[in-house]
Amino acid sequence: MTKATPREMAQARQARLAALVMCVAIVGWVVLQWIGREYGWQARFAFLIDFAALAAFAWALIVTFRVWRARQGER
Repeated sequence: MTKATPREMAQARQARLAALVMCVAIVGWVVLQWIGREYGWQARFAFLIDFAALAAFAWALIVTFRVWRARQGER
């Protein structure tokens, strides 16, 4: 088995960061939606939380796509 190159290590770090962002976004979204419902927050805060989660997912999707394309280009 060959040792990973610095570029492969950087891609792995980016992929792990994207996975972490997705996990934090979904857990944060669920928790904040629950807290908002319990405390009777206005609907605009629920939409703000939704848009923040969507932005996090969009960022993670873009990073994941870039990592995938970089690995495809190496072959």
